[in-house]
Amino acid sequence: MTTNILKIAYDSIYAYPLPEGHRFPMLKYELIPAQLLHEGTIADNNIFSPAVCPDEIILWTHDKAYLERLHNQTLSAKEQRHIGFPQSQALTQRELIIAQGTIDCCHYAMQNGVAMNVAGGTHHAFADRGEGFCMLNDIAIAANYLLHKDLAQQILIIDLDVHQGNGTARLFENEKRVFTFSMHGEHNYPFHKEKSDLDVPLKDGIGDTEYLDLLKAILPKLIDEVKPDIAFFLSGVDILATDRYGKLKVSMDGCRQRDAVVFNLLKQHRIPCVVSMGGGYSADVKIITEAHCNTFRMALKLFF
Repeated sequence: MTTNILKIAYDSIYAYPLPEGHRFPMLKYELIPAQLLHEGTIADNNIFSPAVCPDEIILWTHDKAYLERLHNQTLSAKEQRHIGFPQSQALTQRELIIAQGTIDCCHYAMQNGVAMNVAGGTHHAFADRGEGFCMLNDIAIAANYLLHKDLAQQILIIDLDVHQGNGTARLFENEKRVFTFSMHGEHNYPFHKEKSDLDVPLKDGIGDTEYLDLLKAILPKLIDEVKPDIAFFLSGVDILATDRYGKLKVSMDGCRQRDAVVFNLLKQHRIPCVVSMGGGYSADVKIITEAHCNTFRMALKLFF
């Protein structure tokens, strides 16, 4: 039964309060739904709170020993440094809920064309380890769920975060049913890149015109070649010129146009779209929040 509204995965634990010095990356997860509700873009019935993803499903993507270390809080100091967060049971719970949110969004996207997770986009998580603020790879978990449940035969991952989706690339390097496309900063983290099915490295300082022209040239051909049943869109806003680490010069409007390019193409081809938010590290959290909210606004405008 279709809901015919934009469904958005969000739980209060998304904004899990980290110790001092780690809080800034988490603040946007509270501000995004609050802003969208405040301005009337969405209502309470747009938002759903996911459950905890069962271990059985996580293990279709991640190694058992690694998952046990997350559950038992036995990550080494080195592992925690690579992730960037101190371990806690609540943080593990948060990752499990985010993963289930992306899985749930798959079902909603198949009904309504698009569905969105306020968090997710944890593309630096590998089968046996996490890094770069990523512990469990939500898009990879959801993609493997679809394959195991025979709900999709061909999947396209459109990763437009400024950082290469290295964990995702490695996880699917031998899986022909999942095509990984990453358009990212050439001289940005991770400094050792994995091999996606298609990597498009960007020079420092690229602005709206060059960025959008590249995307418009690549994505239509990719959709025609891959012929996906469903697409995952990692819509990081760390491509903005204001981002502290991004090294690109894309404007707020350019970022909004990027979202429109992706959504319009997928809608035109009737390909369900599952969106995870990805990164954003502008010094002013209001800029991060506004750029992410633009992605939700664009989805509503084009699909509903």
